[in-house]
Formats: sequence, C-alpha cells, structure tokens
Amino acid sequence: MEYKMEKNQEEFLQKIRHTTEDLYQLQTDYWKEFSYFDDLKFWVVVLMLIVPLIILFIKIDRSKILLLGFYGLNYHIWFAYTNSAGIRLGLWEYPYQVSPIIPSFALDASLVPVAFMLVYQWTLNKNKKFYLYSTVLSAFFAFGMKPILVSHHFFRMFEWVNYLHLFLFYILFFVISKLITNGFLILQKSR
Repeated sequence: MEYKMEKNQEEFLQKIRHTTEDLYQLQTDYWKEFSYFDDLKFWVVVLMLIVPLIILFIKIDRSKILLLGFYGLNYHIWFAYTNSAGIRLGLWEYPYQVSPIIPSFALDASLVPVAFMLVYQWTLNKNKKFYLYSTVLSAFFAFGMKPILVSHHFFRMFEWVNYLHLFLFYILFFVISKLITNGFLILQKSR
C-alpha cells in the first residue's frame, strides 16, 4: 500500500524546499561578498579551525586517543546541533565563515571541542578535578572568548541570549558529553 501526501502537504514541503534553496543562495552570495578568501577575517576563522587541530595532533595522549576522541566527538555534536539551532532560530550568527554551508564550523569542529578534549586529557593525566577545570574553561569561552568575538564582529547575539546563557550551554555540553563517555566506559568494563 503506497502512502500519498495530501496536496497541501506536498505544496507546503515544496515551499520549504524552495525557501531553503533561496536561503542557501543568499548565504552563498553573502559569503562571497563579505567572508571570502580575500578577507582577513576569513583567514582568522580558518586559523581557528586549523591551529587547534594541529595542537591536538601534537599534544593528544595516544594511549587515550579513543576515549578523548569519543568525548570530543560528543562535545562537538552537542555544540554543533545547538549552534545550528541557534542560528536557524535567529538567536545568534557568525558573520565570517569558512563555508556558507556550515556557518560556525571552525568553532563547532575544532576550537571549542579540542579545548575541552585537552582539558579532559590534562585532568585525567594529572588527576585533577574534571568538572572544576571544565567549568573554568566554559567561563573563559563564555565571558572571555565570546566577548572578544563579539567586539570583532565574528559573533553576534540576538533576542534574549547573553553570555550567561552561553556559559550554561558550555557547561551543559561538557556534563552531557562526560556522562555519555562514562556510560560507555561502564558498558565496556561490563563485558
């Protein structure tokens, strides 16, 4: 039995698809005009993407690489989904981008997750308090790094969003990521 959509449902989906295509074209045109290879801020964003990955490659404890990578991937996913939702809801934006398709890619995929991975590694190797130092890093990003990004127009907030909200997001992400990682470690030991 084949399911057929109602006519108004199909029309609605078509309208969404066409609007999405128009939005993509608008984002691409903006990127080419204001965030392209000939703009210094584009290269700053590229550095925010590449430099942390190089540091991670050099500094990562290879004996814990899967654990750290799993934790970092978890953090990346929560951060990227929330960032994407915030952008789509008009709560914040990134005026300078590596790509028009993924506006916050440098922060989502590199700078922030790598920093949290390195703090996790450091707390494991030095037997330090993970939650304390991850909270300090969250405060650094929310109350130090984000205001710098705002002042140089790399990040803009709208509506009700403020630095305290960003701080709470950073905390939420590392707590969830650590809990998921711990859950998988428990499952691994129970086999």
